[in-house]
Formats: sequence, structure tokens, C-alpha cells
Amino acid sequence: MNTVLQESIYIDLSEGQQLHLRHIYNPDNLGPAVFFLHGAVENGKIFYTHSNKGLAPFLAAQGYQCYVADLRGRGASLPAINADSQYGQTESILEDIPAFITKITEHSGNFPQYWIAHSWGGVLMNSAFARFPQWIERVKACAYFGTKRSLYNKHPSKLFQANLLWYFLAPLISKKKGYLPAKKLGWGSDDESKKSHWQSMQWAKISPWIDSDDQFDYADVLQALSLPPILHIAGVKDKALAQPIDIQKFIDESGRGKQVMNIYGKRFGHRHDYNHIDMLTHPMAHHDQFNDLVAWFKSHQS
Repeated sequence: MNTVLQESIYIDLSEGQQLHLRHIYNPDNLGPAVFFLHGAVENGKIFYTHSNKGLAPFLAAQGYQCYVADLRGRGASLPAINADSQYGQTESILEDIPAFITKITEHSGNFPQYWIAHSWGGVLMNSAFARFPQWIERVKACAYFGTKRSLYNKHPSKLFQANLLWYFLAPLISKKKGYLPAKKLGWGSDDESKKSHWQSMQWAKISPWIDSDDQFDYADVLQALSLPPILHIAGVKDKALAQPIDIQKFIDESGRGKQVMNIYGKRFGHRHDYNHIDMLTHPMAHHDQFNDLVAWFKSHQS
């Protein structure tokens, strides 16, 4: 049988916080665990639907046990982000990600051998590798969809989405509301805490990769490390948020390990010209980057 099932797993944190983890799997073929992490103004639904569309159900049908995270306050994690949410990306790196890894290891019986991220989620994953380098040798391969840290491209859509919205308007709105209501504004599928937005904004500018809480220098630490093999997936229509120049700069500051960038669009022989979101949601992705991702994972099994 090729039945894909889903269930929710909850992780209790301090101060009444609860993290949500979606387990998507084929009960007749329980293979290695895969950890999924979404980006900013998003939640885990970028990777799946309840009707089993998306990357996580695609991989589950092939025997991978998929664990899709909702960072604190996003998706089905509770409570939802509001004006009282004082946490940011430092807490995501130091508390949320370790809690997810611990729960996945406990639930599946094995450390998650493959990691997948979309957009800012890849920055958080590499930040976690810098903080917890003992994890690196336990991860066989990663795949990052549209991940960059700092924005180097000068496309007009980047000037609008980053410079005007993210750098100028978003801080004003966050200050007034106490958080960034990105979903209501139509800027994303979920909201951001004031601290999380501010911290990610600092890193998205061309600036040092340093934690504002304790001055931990991620770039400096990563330069001495070899991360797991990472497949970087870029879309030809991703003009604002992750052009090849932005992804390459992220690769350059992410250690000495094997990293490959593939660009997806019709001129490269693919079935669609992909953008920042539909690189994960378009039906043709199954024939293009999803298949390449499976091949990438299989080539790094040992």
C-alpha cells in the first residue's frame, strides 16, 4: 500500500508555550526521519496540505518519515503570536529547533538524517549547526528552497518587498501593534513577533551574521566547520527574495562542506518557471525539484 497518513505532535515549552510538529508518513514504509522548517511570515503548511499535497506527502509516499515544524506562535503552535510575544529568532535557534530534534528522535527512534528548509528556515538551520556542531555528523544531507541570508540583488521587486515593506513599513507597524500582523496585511501566511522581525531584518541587510542577544558570531564559527551536503534550490522567477547571487553569498559564508545550487525554470529544461513560493506548491514541482531532491538524498545515504 502507498497510504500517507498525518498526525499532530505537541511539545510543551516553558511559560505555556506549545510547539506543533506534523508527522506525515506511510505506515507500511517507515524510513528515515526528515526535519522540515519553514521561513519568515510562514508556517509548516508551505510543505503540505491536509489532503496530502506538497513536498512532505510526496516524500512520505516514498518511505520518508516527515516531521514538519511550526515555530513558536506559528501555524498550530500555541498561543499564536501577539503583542505579548517577546521571543525572536534566537529562541528559535536555541530552544525551538533543539526541542523539535529531541521530539523527532524520541518519536521516530532515530536522529533526523535529512533536513529541509524553505527561505529563512535555512538560515535558522545553519545557525543551529553553528550552535550545535555535534549534530552535523548525524545529518546525511539537507535541501534548502530559496534560502538566502543577506539580500545582494537590486531587482525592483526586491526594493519594494525588502527595502520598502520589510525594512521601512514593517518596523513601524510592529512598533504600533506590538507584533507584525503579516497574514492580515497579505504579506505572508503567518505573523512575526516584533523581536523575530527585527532580528531577521538586521541579517537580511548586508551585515554581520551575529546574534543580537549574546553576540555569537555564526559566520566565524561556520567558517571552521563542514556542514552536511546541502542542495540549494532557486527559482528563475524568484526575483526579490533569493536570486542566485543571494544564495551564493549564503553558500560562501556557510562553511566548507559540499553545497550545490540548481536553478529551476523552463530555460533549464524544467516544466515551469518557479518563484519563491510555488517552487514548493506548483504541481510540476513533483517532476522537477522534488525528484532532484530525492536523488540528492539517495546519493548521500551512506
